[in-house]
Amino acid sequence: MTHFPQPHPTKRAARVQLGGSVLAAVRFDDGQRSRAKLYSISVTGGLLKLAKPLSQGDFVEIGFQTKVGAVIGMAEMLSPTRKATDGTLQPFRFIALGDDDHRNLRMALQSVADQSYLGTSAVQNSLPKSMF
Repeated sequence: MTHFPQPHPTKRAARVQLGGSVLAAVRFDDGQRSRAKLYSISVTGGLLKLAKPLSQGDFVEIGFQTKVGAVIGMAEMLSPTRKATDGTLQPFRFIALGDDDHRNLRMALQSVADQSYLGTSAVQNSLPKSMF
């Protein structure tokens, strides 16, 4: 079953700050691919650092590797938030995740939250093999 993440109307999803330490792959409708860095992530979306901003409303496939497995999902790009010295920070929201991807994302978020609580690090720096 495919999951269609929906934000809670009054409560934001918990976010994990990654500071650009996780590489992400972005695939566009036309098949073009790009790399990005994941700055934050939640069950409903995240924040990417891209070399060039994408148009608000663009639909893309975003993939990244976690310790529990790859997460690949369809996403809608939101309005870029600000320019950085070597790129643009741009949020996205997940619009569809497969069962395994949804499970991997939830487990990875919980793992990072648990490890943050314990004062350890949980960072991956590789791309999912199926994206590149």
